[in-house]
Amino acid sequence: MSIRSLAGGVAAAVLAAAATLAIVTAAPADAAVTAGCGKAPTLTSGTRTISSGGQSRSYILRIPDNYDRNRPYKLIFAFHWLNGTAANVASGGYYGLQQLSNNTAILVAPQGIDNGWANTGGRDLTLVDNLTSLIEGDLCVDTSQLFALGWSYGGSMSYAVACARPTVFRAVAVLSGANLSGCDPGTQPVAYLGIHGIHDSVLNISLGRSIRDTFVRNNGCTSQNPPEPAQGSLTHIVTAYAGCRAGYPVEWAAFDGDHTPEPVDGSTSTSGARTWTYPEIWRFFSQLPSTTPSSPPSSPTSPSSPSSPTSSPTAQPGACTAGYRITGQWQGGFQAEVTVTAGSAALTGWRVSWTFANGQTITQIWGGRGTSSGSTQTVVNETWNGSVAAGASTTFGFLGTWNATNSVPSTTCSAA
Repeated sequence: MSIRSLAGGVAAAVLAAAATLAIVTAAPADAAVTAGCGKAPTLTSGTRTISSGGQSRSYILRIPDNYDRNRPYKLIFAFHWLNGTAANVASGGYYGLQQLSNNTAILVAPQGIDNGWANTGGRDLTLVDNLTSLIEGDLCVDTSQLFALGWSYGGSMSYAVACARPTVFRAVAVLSGANLSGCDPGTQPVAYLGIHGIHDSVLNISLGRSIRDTFVRNNGCTSQNPPEPAQGSLTHIVTAYAGCRAGYPVEWAAFDGDHTPEPVDGSTSTSGARTWTYPEIWRFFSQLPSTTPSSPPSSPTSPSSPSSPTSSPTAQPGACTAGYRITGQWQGGFQAEVTVTAGSAALTGWRVSWTFANGQTITQIWGGRGTSSGSTQTVVNETWNGSVAAGASTTFGFLGTWNATNSVPSTTCSAA
């Protein structure tokens, strides 16, 4: 994955866009607020550390100017990209939202271990949980107005947050992301904005479409293939899905460009001063009222099946079954997901094996620990997803390579 530097700050063009947006200056009286409301804060803006999962983790906090302890604020997590840093995000204005929010939001940029978001053992979700608890206990936050966004690996972490903390976060924006930080359990609705370049050379757009469709299903939206701009047009198209549950919109913004968070219409250059993405994200977040939607369903509504034969659940008697599904495929590469389902008894650990018939290889895996012996692949659970109740399921996924043929293998599943 390439290393990028965000433009430092958002200039007058973005500020002009911000002026056209309706900014909520206070949450409704019935909005849920935190213990930090009414208290003299001890947290201050700047780089700070927190103990999380037995490690010292750093983050950068930005508290609004003229902070009012009696006013509930939005809380926005902004995740950096691979080999980026929290300092990069902060110096770039938290993807432009520091200026666009105009002191209506508390902003936090966490620092990933090894400058990434592998989320090994759920450690990065634990960091999000710990930061949320710390900030809400010290500052005045509207609990129905938590948001997350990020680009590339940061977008993947935002997707993981949406999957794992749907009752905590109101919405996420995923810029050029993929399922790299996990998605567990990924069955509840969350307002979702996906942004992706049609010729992304780092994370193919099919990966962005795949994770978007998780929330098209979860949010009960009408499935469609939204229009995307032609290559060479140097434009973008934003599509709002129809039929979504009230309060859980899904939008998809495809642009004619490569792997960047700052595309500019009519130009091959990138610039935070002229990009349309940051105002689009702020518009999407701002449209969501400061109240909690009605209780979401416990499972996605009518999940759609792939239109091509890319799924092969293999029934195995005994402890568990494993269903292998290709969720995205492009020239030379693909993404797959395997669903492990416990049988009549609960699992305390699981092992899935298969043999690739066409020379495929695994290049990156999440939600499991993989080994290979020739073409035979074996994946065992992580510590955090080994316990599966009777009849319940968990998933792991991976990126791989293929050449000429990418057939779906038969899988075996056993208790570990």
